[in-house]
Formats: sequence, structure tokens, C-alpha cells
Amino acid sequence: MTIERKIREHLHEEAETMECPPTISKRIEQSYSQYLQRKRSETTMKKRLIGGIVAAAILIPTAAFGAPPLIEMITRKPMTAEQVKVDKVGKATLEKLYSAFPETRSFEIIDASYLGDPTNSTDTKTVQQSIVLQEKGGTGKKFTLHTNGITGEIEDLTQENWEPKEKPLITLTDQEIKAKVNSLIDKMYGSIKEYEVDMEQMENPDQKTFMLNYSKKGAKTPFYQVFVQGNTISVSLIGGETTPSNNKVEGYFSLNGKPDYFADDFLNDEKLFSLLQISPTDLKQELAKGKSVVEVAASKNVSKQQVIDVIAKTQVENQVQAEQNGVTLSNRFMEQMMKDIEPKVLQVIEHKTETTLKK
Repeated sequence: MTIERKIREHLHEEAETMECPPTISKRIEQSYSQYLQRKRSETTMKKRLIGGIVAAAILIPTAAFGAPPLIEMITRKPMTAEQVKVDKVGKATLEKLYSAFPETRSFEIIDASYLGDPTNSTDTKTVQQSIVLQEKGGTGKKFTLHTNGITGEIEDLTQENWEPKEKPLITLTDQEIKAKVNSLIDKMYGSIKEYEVDMEQMENPDQKTFMLNYSKKGAKTPFYQVFVQGNTISVSLIGGETTPSNNKVEGYFSLNGKPDYFADDFLNDEKLFSLLQISPTDLKQELAKGKSVVEVAASKNVSKQQVIDVIAKTQVENQVQAEQNGVTLSNRFMEQMMKDIEPKVLQVIEHKTETTLKK
């Protein structure tokens, strides 16, 4: 049995014996649902490694799906309302919310936690902070905010129950829904005049769901991605790139004869090309024949674990360099982050393009 399989099975067994807090379970469920919706719509998304449970859950529709949340449950630490109010990241996050929605100043902080460096005894290296506020009474309006503890950006936010129960968001017209989402983004992030909006209804038989992508002209990925379900608006800050790098290839895999971009961020890796001694174009051609990256590597006497290590390290280094803003994370924490992303990498490198033509 391979080491990665042993790790996956061990974590899966441990996860089954633990009782997951309702708030975390809900976020995992929403994240996986959003992943499936993105796959169906063939919409690309920037991978956010330090984004907490949402980022950890994307692209892991296997038994390994339970591993990142399990690790995070161990390292994530609760905070009291008083701690949030005196914490630098917490104070800044609350002020952004209070400024955008003054009525939330009277809301109660019903849940809060942070993900930090477990090797740092002073817990000063916060990677992500989560705050849940609710209107007093327990059944009214609600806000959930997930803030990058290093950059201070609110990476994900959810607004719930801000419309009357007798006329929830999902019963409004498309234009009314778009106006509500526009207002939320405008208040929390700034003007959206320069963005183009694409809105579509997802193929969700269980619950009517809309996805809205806010992109700058010419962008390959959205800057904001929004899901509207029931009486809830969920916004994710994606920050899509406008101009792809010249040394990158798009659509390493295809779906129904069309480019499928989900693996591009992982495979456009100079260190991977060097390891395999192959060009991006040649790698795409090999994958088009129905091979997996693992099989291409094997033909060049490169092991699966070598491929995993190279890609995982690049993903972690790129994200940390882009977002750490001068803060140095310990080697142990970096290694843990690499382990967290391994199941994602494994799915990508074992994936194959279906080459059989349908009759």
C-alpha cells in the first residue's frame, strides 16, 4: 500500500470517529457543492491554499475529502467575542462590516476561530480568521466572514436571511437578485462598475441555485464568484488574472470536446516540466492521448511521489510568497500545508481525458 493511500485511509478513519461542529460541516458541504457546480459550468478558479476549509475542500471528491478539514479541526482554535474585538485582524474585519452595514454593530458574535501556525507557541501567525455574527434572537439576519490573517482580505463572506421569509432571495427576478449581489459586493469590496457580470442557474435538482461571476474585460477567471441559494448570498474573492503567462498552456484536459481548465494551475509548473524533461505543449499532447500525468512520469522513470512533491511545493511556495507579506512560516507548518494539498494534487495527476468517442 502506497504511503499516500495509507495517509488518506488513516485520516478518513479518524474523521469518522470525530463529531464535526455544525458550522464547519455546513462550510464543507457548501464548498463541495460549489466545486461540482464549477465543474459543470467549466468555470476556472484561482486556487487559494491559505483560504481555510473552502480552499481545502475544492477538487477533492474522494475519500480524501475528509482529510484537510480534519487537520484543520485539530489546528483551528476557538476565539471568544472579546478576543475578536481586541485582535488586530478581528477588529479590522468587524470595522469593514460595521461600515458597510451599520446595523450589524448590534449583532452578536456567535462563533469565531482562527487557523494559525501550530509550531508557534505565541499564536501570532494567524493564517485565517473566521467570525459569525447574528442578529440578536438567534433566528434573524446573519453574516459569516473568513479573513486572510496575513493580508487582511475578507476572502469569503456569506449573508443570510436579509430578505423576508415570505419572499426569500431565490424568489426574486434575475435582475433583482443581481442588484442585491451588486450592492453587497459594492459595500464590502468597492465599486464594481469595471466588472462584467455573468449569471446562470446551476443544475442543482435539490435547491435552486444561481452562480454569478464578476470579471474584468478580457479576464480568464472571475474576480468575484457568487452563489445564491434560498435566502443566502455567498461571495468568494478569487482575483482572476487578466493576461495568462506566455509559458503557460490552457486546457491540459478536455471535457465533452471542450477545454477543462481545472488542472491548469497545478500543471503549469516549470519545476514539473524540468522533472519530466518535457515542454508544456508536449505534456498537453500526451494527456490528449488519454494518459495521466502519472503515466507520463512513469515513462520517464519519475515516480508518482516525486511529481506530487514538486507540484505541492510549488503551490505552497507561490501562495505563501504572494500572501505572507513579510511573515516567515516555519518549515513544519509549510510541510503540513504540502500534506494538506496532496490529495488535490493526486486527483489532478491521476486524471485522464476520456478519448472514447460516443456513438
